[in-house]
Amino acid sequence: MAVQEKTSAEDATEVEITLDNGSPYPHPYQYQRIGSDGPLLLQDTHLLELFGAFDRERIPERVVHARGAGAHGYFEVTNAEFCKNYTMIDMLSEDGLKTPITIRFSTVGGESGSADEARDPRGFAVKFRTRKGILDLVMNNTPVFFIRDPAKFPHFIHTQKRHPASHVRDKDMFWDYLGSNPESLYQVMRLFSDRRPGPASGGMGAEDVIRRGCGSNKTRVILLEVACDLLCLPT
Repeated sequence: MAVQEKTSAEDATEVEITLDNGSPYPHPYQYQRIGSDGPLLLQDTHLLELFGAFDRERIPERVVHARGAGAHGYFEVTNAEFCKNYTMIDMLSEDGLKTPITIRFSTVGGESGSADEARDPRGFAVKFRTRKGILDLVMNNTPVFFIRDPAKFPHFIHTQKRHPASHVRDKDMFWDYLGSNPESLYQVMRLFSDRRPGPASGGMGAEDVIRRGCGSNKTRVILLEVACDLLCLPT
């Protein structure tokens, strides 16, 4: 349901109540029932919309990367001739061309309100609003990950979160999964190393200005008839 006004100076008598699809409705508190004291009718579209919006107005936090911070800015090309040797992308075609961007830094396993200093991989995502459309780069601060099989991802994330019964982190659940999936060991060694974010990224946080970004997805850079696949995009 929405309230529509022709202008901000309209009298209250000119306010029109509508449903979500824009059709007018006589009164925001009006509902349909059988008789004056009968049951409510399921055909009452307005009432269904009202309670449907009420049930869904709480948006749950992200399953992963819930704890984060972002910033808006722009990406400026300073050497278009160099870029043209590798790609024909419009975003890098002109010196001085500025592309609006949004960057978000995050931890992976922490929920909203968790510590920034947690020993956890760091997420690093960039959205470029180019003249040709949106370009998203989704990255972590390590060049490897715990798993390769996507079917293992939900089970892995469950072990990194709080236990559903106790609502505390369960170290046995955490290490049981990692010990049962030895492909995780390379990432585990990086996570629990003393390496700082930068050229060699470990699990402890530091200033975001030295954050390394490694592509979670393969990126194809195209130059006319030649294509090159990039696995890691260093910052």
